[in-house]
Amino acid sequence: MMDLLTYVLRQSATAMVLALFVITGALAQDFVPGSEDLPLMDALSIQDKDAVVFDDPEGRIVEAFATGTVSEDEVLAFYRNTLPELGWQQLSATSFSREDETLTLEFSEQDDLLVVRFTLAPQ
Repeated sequence: MMDLLTYVLRQSATAMVLALFVITGALAQDFVPGSEDLPLMDALSIQDKDAVVFDDPEGRIVEAFATGTVSEDEVLAFYRNTLPELGWQQLSATSFSREDETLTLEFSEQDDLLVVRFTLAPQ
């Protein structure tokens, strides 16, 4: 009986340590300005001077720009895989919906960098 109790306690301790690593990793994640739940892909850097954030009675409006030496396909793959875990549904290749909000990603290039425009608005 003692061996079973020891085993259960060890498994519980291991699970708690793993949970702490997951929580710590999640807390270290950067987010798109104006949102605490829209993760920023590690390969991208936010251009703070260009961020616009409004809280409106009808919902929040966020427009932010990020740049990186990454391809459009890599960015789309990241958000296609990450956002559904956060409750977002993909509407098209570059737009997602959750509750009463729509997220749109637009792409351009500047100085050999990919520029990603994040637009979050009420539906």
